Amino acid sequence: MKIDFRYASHPVDARSYGTDELRSHFLLDPIFSADQIHLTYSMYDRYIVGGVMPVNKALKLETFDHLKSSYFLERRELGVINVGGSGKVTVDGEVFQLDKKEALYVAKESKEVTFESSGNEQALFYINSAPAHHRFTTKKVGRQDAEIINLGDDKYANKRILNKLIVNSIVETCQLQMGLTELEPGNVWNTMPAHTHNRRMEAYFYFDLEDGQTVCHFMGEPQHTRHIFMQNHQAVLSPEWSIHSGSGTASYSFIWGMAGENLDYGDMDGVAPNELK
Repeated sequence: MKIDFRYASHPVDARSYGTDELRSHFLLDPIFSADQIHLTYSMYDRYIVGGVMPVNKALKLETFDHLKSSYFLERRELGVINVGGSGKVTVDGEVFQLDKKEALYVAKESKEVTFESSGNEQALFYINSAPAHHRFTTKKVGRQDAEIINLGDDKYANKRILNKLIVNSIVETCQLQMGLTELEPGNVWNTMPAHTHNRRMEAYFYFDLEDGQTVCHFMGEPQHTRHIFMQNHQAVLSPEWSIHSGSGTASYSFIWGMAGENLDYGDMDGVAPNELK
């Protein structure tokens, strides 16, 4: 297991960050490494972002020093979304088969979680974790279980399908919320108009972006924006004070994960496109 650590940044400090500093504070790369669990522990709501790539063996989710716990989910909940080939996640002996773009919520106090590939194509498990103070129920959320919302318009190049997966209308959680948005072919803008939400942080993970293409992820205060160019299978942290929007040179998909004190998906402060600076 490989562990990275990120401190939180003050928004005024972030205004002065150059390219290298922005990337070192907010970009998460790599997410996937063969036969590794790679995690980043962030001081934004103690959120953990990572990837699991079991190639030749099953991989077990272990605790580490920052958690000060006897096992990983002693005081945490976990969200898993498979972005590769078929795979299985075993939680305390119960096996959950996950195909691409299917999710699993793993409850607090689950003691043993392992990941395996189970098909011809490599399974890639993207994971998010947040502190939890109540044990709910471990639950798979398949594609047919998702709450689907069609958003955007071809006119503004932001036509997209939003799949709510691990949200409180589908599965009970303490604070973790996750979903998956797919850009329609020929559309490139996500989450535009932009917004912030002071009671939650967020993390974005970009995937299904073809080789040689890029996504420009926009962040920062609405009147002090910054950008990070991102590649396939990279993630980015989004503080509560920051917008989180992007535009790609081709269509793509992305996973959004959130934690904080509010489970209301609609709790956000919108920013009109012509108000951004």
